Amino acid sequence: MPHKTTNRRQFLKTSAGLTGALAATPYFHTNQDLFAAQNQAKNDRLSVAAIGNGGRGSAVGHQAGRLGDMVACCDVDKNRAAGFAKKYGEKCKTYGDYRQVLDRKDIDLVTIGTPDHWHVKIAIEAMQSGKDVYCEKPLTLTIDEGKKICRVVKETGRVFQVGTQQRSEYGNKFIKAVAIARSGRLGKKLRAISSVGGARSGGPFKSSDPPANFDWNMWLGQAPMTPYIKERTHYQFRWWLEYSGGQVTDWGVHHTDIAMWALGLGDTGPTTIEGTGKFNRQPDCYNVAQTFDCTMDFADGQQIVLNSGRNELILEGEKGRIRVNRGSLTGKIVEDIAKDKSEQQKLDEEVRKLYRGRPLKGHMQDLFSCIKDRALPISDVFTHHRSVSVCHLANIAMLCGRKLTWDPQKEDFVGDEQASSMVSRKQRKGFEINA
Repeated sequence: MPHKTTNRRQFLKTSAGLTGALAATPYFHTNQDLFAAQNQAKNDRLSVAAIGNGGRGSAVGHQAGRLGDMVACCDVDKNRAAGFAKKYGEKCKTYGDYRQVLDRKDIDLVTIGTPDHWHVKIAIEAMQSGKDVYCEKPLTLTIDEGKKICRVVKETGRVFQVGTQQRSEYGNKFIKAVAIARSGRLGKKLRAISSVGGARSGGPFKSSDPPANFDWNMWLGQAPMTPYIKERTHYQFRWWLEYSGGQVTDWGVHHTDIAMWALGLGDTGPTTIEGTGKFNRQPDCYNVAQTFDCTMDFADGQQIVLNSGRNELILEGEKGRIRVNRGSLTGKIVEDIAKDKSEQQKLDEEVRKLYRGRPLKGHMQDLFSCIKDRALPISDVFTHHRSVSVCHLANIAMLCGRKLTWDPQKEDFVGDEQASSMVSRKQRKGFEINA
């Protein structure tokens, strides 16, 4: 019987024909069974490892585990790794150090569902070790990390999907909104209002000894050493600027990513940024912006507002306005399209072009398909870097407390040393990102 790796390579070689067949299927495909069937031969399935086995990390790991063979998982919390592995029995080995996972030559794909401050280091090292990657959003902790990861994707040629699922799921509401905006139906000069809700407040919290099953030093990674506080870890990490950008990046990148796509700004950034936010400056408290209201202006006259209002994205221009979130897509233009079959067909064709002719079938399925034909996934690193950079810029402007000028080509602030110093962060010794 041929070796598994040989069979898999042959499978990837012949994927071009399979991709052509898929292109003929309906564009809004959500049937996972189709894609599982394409991988049904055991030796043709990708070997997968899930790094970060908490709530979201487990969710995306199990999605990959349904389409491939889950052979390894890793978490600094031993209990979480053991809990994740139960579903797969003995074939899924557990680890506490992700580097041991990356050392395995039999792994094709890793999913990364760690806290934000670990995303880029693990992802870069995974690509350098020959793995394709799925990484949850927000992809980066800093703008500099985004520049590094874009460079490594180009250098290694790995396939990389970012977990901004609004590009491919939720009943195609968001991609239809993008198509409407880009078609000119709303006008030429557009404004997006990305409202994502506020962040939690809390603290000060008490420190304690970390649990025996939890590697606190490894969890901190590049972040500054500090006494263990339970509320810094697991889901709550996102309310600390040391590990995240708060709601501004956590939820903000979902709607702002769609806004950037809709306004045709996927390869650039704003020229000015200003805004206000409410922060708790006390020690050992949640310290991200609890509420915020920021405005980003672009060179072509378009504008994105990011605020902590109700969860929705509004796209508007001189001809009209639409509203979209995960529950609905509304507006007079939407209603008019629904009444006209030819307009519906036209919109479907515009969606097809946005999706580059690939079937719209779900986020993880898109990644597996792209791995086989080495195509660019719908949520690629390059556009995501630009989208999450807008969110990072909003945080920097609020922390500086003044209007800032940004050069989107150089990806640096103009004439502001303090702001420029916040494009990157000092990394703790032994946990630096090498790229």
